[in-house]
Amino acid sequence: MGAKAPNHRAISPLREILLDLGNIFSNSGVSHLAKVTQNNPKIGVQNNVKKGNLSTTVPKGPKAITKLIKGGLFLLALSAASSLQQLSYAQIAEAPGSSIFTVVRTPNIRPFPFHSDLAAVSASSGSDIWAVGQSGVHFDGLTWTAFALPHIAGDLTSGITGVADLAPNNVWSVGNININEQNPNQVIEHFDGTRWSVSPGPSFQPTDQPTLEGLTAISATDIWAAGSILTTIGGFQFAFPLFEHFDGTSWTATIDESTLDGFIFGISADATNDVWAVGTVALGATFIEHFDGTAWSVVPSPSPGNGQINLFGVTAIAPNDAWAVGFFVKAVNQDRPQKTLIEHWDGTSWTVVPSPNVGGPNTQTISNQLRGVIAVSANDVWAFGDTDRFDTSEITNLVLHWNGTAWSIVPSPDPNPRHTLIDDVIAGGTVIPQGNLWLVGVADGFGTMVLNATGQ
Repeated sequence: MGAKAPNHRAISPLREILLDLGNIFSNSGVSHLAKVTQNNPKIGVQNNVKKGNLSTTVPKGPKAITKLIKGGLFLLALSAASSLQQLSYAQIAEAPGSSIFTVVRTPNIRPFPFHSDLAAVSASSGSDIWAVGQSGVHFDGLTWTAFALPHIAGDLTSGITGVADLAPNNVWSVGNININEQNPNQVIEHFDGTRWSVSPGPSFQPTDQPTLEGLTAISATDIWAAGSILTTIGGFQFAFPLFEHFDGTSWTATIDESTLDGFIFGISADATNDVWAVGTVALGATFIEHFDGTAWSVVPSPSPGNGQINLFGVTAIAPNDAWAVGFFVKAVNQDRPQKTLIEHWDGTSWTVVPSPNVGGPNTQTISNQLRGVIAVSANDVWAFGDTDRFDTSEITNLVLHWNGTAWSIVPSPDPNPRHTLIDDVIAGGTVIPQGNLWLVGVADGFGTMVLNATGQ
């Protein structure tokens, strides 16, 4: 069946305002979005945006939003010694003696300088695990095998950002193609037990640029993807949060036109009527939305610090128990040093929960960033990301654990002991019953990385 049209063609109050402002500013060549970013001290200076491990110069106004919406972990990179040859498998280093995690041998589908890094992981069982990103790898309970994914070339122009493994013959993934090229677009892919194929998504305007950054599944007929969309209103481009739902037959889109410059990077569901999505408003404030089974709505969330801030990951445990993670910067209009940011939902409100940082809370030479969070139980929650040391240019894995009382740093191995290229970053995680933890990301800036801990 054909995909249903999205519901964003109806004129919302904000769209009417933007149309009017677009007409006003068209004569002067200044867009409404440019004025918003220039006049808001929380958003105004967006230089050197730290996204997916790269410090990228991002201008103000519409171009800043275009850059941000095209981001993703798969934009790791790029400088590398041309003489370095990547191994066919991720480099393996001994884990710290106190670490519960071990590095698992995983293949890279392409040789250096192509990318095979992983951004997300999901499992239907201990013998059916999929990890995806610049490539795909599958675990059958004994061996990891590399798979090519449609339209994913391993050259940073495309990448898969989310995956939901419902059964060995029913796996969904979402991501983006034509990144920083003409006609950037989202992509939805499905694995039927034999091969991956592109699945039709919602229909958009020809000039729209939808981006998908996360995926969560309640059942085979209740799946949500989320991201953002760059759409044209009155001749100008504006960004809004984007939600897409699969009902077992087709995908439909919902665009939140009440939140200008809102970007979603993580999504998680506890039930059909309890879905959380998190992100940022133009890197100037945290942004959280909730789906109650009928509609999406914005839920207030704290935004510590005075610099850049973002929530990348969320896990919904129960209606009164959810966690969101990311980073914040204390200094005004700055992008670093980043500090870990963890917020908790107790059924009534979101609050900041103290979280540790490598280098301590006041370090000016180390950034700490959390990219995702998973839960074994209410008193056994894991957050993960990376630590960036400015003085030595080393980027290493970061894992935090919640024991029901406090968050603490847990030692984690780094597959790249030489700290060449862009080092190691954990980007995704999943839990299999009985506390079997799997974390995935990039090793040495280009290769697959998988960490495992059992019996937690």
